[in-house]
Amino acid sequence: MTTSRPYERTHPWLDFRFDLRRLAHTDWLALGKATARCAQIASAPLTPQVSDDIHQLYLAKGALATTAIEGNTLSEEEARAAVAGTLALPPSREYLKREIDNIVAACNGLVDQLTAERHIPLTVETLERMNAAVLNGLEVDDHATPGEVRTVNVSVGRYRCPEGRDARFLLERLCNMLGDFPASSIDPAALAILKAVFAHVYLVWIHPFGDGNGRTGRLLELAILLEAGLPQPVCHLLSNHYNQTRTNYYRELERASRTTAGIYGFVAYALRGLVDGLAEQTSVIQQQQWKVAWVHFVHEQFRVVRTATDRRRTLALALSSLAGSVPFDDLPNLNTDVARAYANLSRRTLSRDVQALRELDLLRDAAGNTLRVNRGRILAFLPWRHEEGDELTT
Repeated sequence: MTTSRPYERTHPWLDFRFDLRRLAHTDWLALGKATARCAQIASAPLTPQVSDDIHQLYLAKGALATTAIEGNTLSEEEARAAVAGTLALPPSREYLKREIDNIVAACNGLVDQLTAERHIPLTVETLERMNAAVLNGLEVDDHATPGEVRTVNVSVGRYRCPEGRDARFLLERLCNMLGDFPASSIDPAALAILKAVFAHVYLVWIHPFGDGNGRTGRLLELAILLEAGLPQPVCHLLSNHYNQTRTNYYRELERASRTTAGIYGFVAYALRGLVDGLAEQTSVIQQQQWKVAWVHFVHEQFRVVRTATDRRRTLALALSSLAGSVPFDDLPNLNTDVARAYANLSRRTLSRDVQALRELDLLRDAAGNTLRVNRGRILAFLPWRHEEGDELTT
């Protein structure tokens, strides 16, 4: 005779079912956009330095996002300094850095495990290690022991979690279900995205640990996306979305537990944010590719035009690092290299150099008697009307 458990009465939405047929057509469109963007990002050619910079940027964004949802107040600049190992905080705020450090270490640990073993087993033991990692060295409530499934009853705001005696059973059911997640012929990346969101929501609903459940759920989501082979920067975007729309995040979690739409409403919310995040990330990557291509183009132009001077190339490259236009009088102060090149030269020499750059079509006049580099030269397939601005759109 099967004995019923308390959660079946108190939390009937924990049925561990996911039916692909219940996804709306807009969800499938969003999944298509997301997987196309993922493929585009995965194949983007970048220099090792630029690639590392983008990786560090989104690692910092993701680590900050998943902790900020729980109340971390560090800025993005401080989070990036924490990832770089250069952040110093007073003792009263040191715990904020520790929260970031824990997430970064956990993320890097997942990557190391995948590199060595090619697999992250989704077991209760794995989730216990994740929870221990995100809470390492932090103060927790008296009823919480990092890395141990709770046995006591807890509530989070208005949400009363499943009883403590059900927590391990439910966590085991979740791990089993993830191992047998609905097989499908759809794109593996799309299936991984759905599986990751499902896992995240269920872990938060079950609330198996005394503390750190949100961070553990988002780390589980990250692990599933990483194992599916999605680019590392992409795998942090869902956490960014949840943080940027924090009020909606909690509303959608609550709504998913009490409406007929269930988890499918949360999936739609997550997919919308992921698609937006991927579009922004693609733009960031293309801007970096554009800069690299432009600098290479400038050097090529000065190889062809032998009468050009190193000074003019220095000026062109300094202007290339700026997004907007610059008044003529500000040109000698763009950076230390330019200042050194023009320190003992006249305004007339600067004017001749500017005119030479115009003739090379590297520089053009802008509004208000200002100048800007003509990056449109290397946008070979965009229409002429795009030359009104240098912004690269996707």
